Amino acid sequence: MPQLKTPAPLFVELTSPQSVNGRRAAFQSLWLLVRMQHAHAVEQGLVRLADLRGEVSDANTLRMVVSRAFRDFKAWNIDVGWGEDTQREPRFLNAERRSQGPFWLPAAEAKRVRMLVGGRAATAAEVASFLGLRSRKRRAAKPGSPPPDAVHLQDAAFWKQLVASQQAARQGRLMASVAGDGASGQPASALESIRLAGTLAATDFQRALVTLNEAMLWRRLGDNEQARRRLQALKKQRLAHHVAGNDYLGAMECIVSAWCAYTARDLPLAQSLLSGMAEDAARGLVLRHHPDVRFEWCNLWALVCRSRALGLSADDKPTAAALAEESLQRFGEALAAAFESHSFDAAQHVAANMGMAAWLFDRVGLSDLPALAHDGHADTLRRAVQWIAFSEWLCGHTDGQGRSAWNAIYLMRIARGPCRPEQQPTLAQFRAQEPLDPAAISTLAGPLADAFDAAHWPARWVEVAQARLADHQAGRRRYPGLQHCSLLFEHAWYAAHAGDLQAAGQSLDLLREALPQLVPSDRAYFTESWNDTLPAELVLETKPPRRPAARKKAASLTVERKSR
Repeated sequence: MPQLKTPAPLFVELTSPQSVNGRRAAFQSLWLLVRMQHAHAVEQGLVRLADLRGEVSDANTLRMVVSRAFRDFKAWNIDVGWGEDTQREPRFLNAERRSQGPFWLPAAEAKRVRMLVGGRAATAAEVASFLGLRSRKRRAAKPGSPPPDAVHLQDAAFWKQLVASQQAARQGRLMASVAGDGASGQPASALESIRLAGTLAATDFQRALVTLNEAMLWRRLGDNEQARRRLQALKKQRLAHHVAGNDYLGAMECIVSAWCAYTARDLPLAQSLLSGMAEDAARGLVLRHHPDVRFEWCNLWALVCRSRALGLSADDKPTAAALAEESLQRFGEALAAAFESHSFDAAQHVAANMGMAAWLFDRVGLSDLPALAHDGHADTLRRAVQWIAFSEWLCGHTDGQGRSAWNAIYLMRIARGPCRPEQQPTLAQFRAQEPLDPAAISTLAGPLADAFDAAHWPARWVEVAQARLADHQAGRRRYPGLQHCSLLFEHAWYAAHAGDLQAAGQSLDLLREALPQLVPSDRAYFTESWNDTLPAELVLETKPPRRPAARKKAASLTVERKSR
């Protein structure tokens, strides 16, 4: 009987340029092969999709990377398996489910892989370094010694700082004011507190949690570049080893990435990231069972649908209506998730989003949606105001400090909704318009009118805007770029309506200075509103920015809710 020929070994060179049996190899494919061999040798044997993200792929390119890797495996004559059952022969597996993972090497194939560094056998530390993993010696724990992730007494200081950071973020103290810092009697900002928490972090999970919170803070501050840097750091931390809470961290990493895309008005990318998360086995499980994650996902998905519906309302009414209905449905799911997790802070964000969505859909002719059809225009206005009033009521019943500028911005926009003058009206025409005053809005709020206490809601809109701008200027709160610009424009509009062109001009000067930090579509909204709705005398005096060369549907990209 002829003897079976033993398959030849695969010599994998880890130093650049990487190669297999002396021939150049694609880094991603080689990385996955080495990661599977490492998993077979020292872990549970499986390499999951989450292990690939960050080091060799992201949600957009994952399928392509896996497909390329399996073509290379075939060229290298090595059999690789996928799925949870590592006892199956790879040749009998369903290739259509291959991209879902997890991936593994059969024992016979794992023995063939010989890893080299400069032509010599690679050490375990070198393999771990190539993969971006921490080299860990597997030693038996001494009797009575705590496990690596045990809770230690000093951890209390870390958790205290983490809570302080989250509390500061809820109160709007995102970044230290120019006037001082946490050491000069002022409470520490959210960024200061989370960085201090980073110095106290003692485990991989704590360090990864700090990085995630930093990314979330930078996103709220409108600095997408910094947010994405922290997300990249988080990916590397998660790939360093199987961090406790890895699935939660991965899910939140995906959501913050989607927020960055939404902030940049890249709606297809935002929706693609969220869809990929829902379809991923591990992250989809977190989405179903973790109410905080489900709130974040549903709220952002609803906002993306809202933006798309508004953008399509003039040209494709049926599609716009379907998107608008889905938006309202997802907002409802987000609200339920917020209350499921007992988070009034989350609930106030989505309540305001629902109110503004109802008003915006009514404005563009989408008021015949099943969720709104029975209301009529007047009742839709009342419903919109009541949802925003509910949001404000929730703000006052948390810690009293978490009031959002968006509630005031939304109500000021709704109040001037009846004002539709000719383009660039004269001052007389402009002042003849009749926006709803705060008392009228309070009446529309009905049983929720007590949300508008006199301390935070003066009798005139111009004072409402001025009070919030004063908080920003004094450093008591830090409003990100879009909120700050929105407050400046609303103050300018209502100051001009009151006849105070000097105050209006000052706010417009500040607005002009602040606009470059916004994405083009948001700049277009303010530029067009400045040119078209403000009185001609003020426009001539303040020299608004030039209109974009290609006019966008800025109305569909109006001040979107960027909560949390």
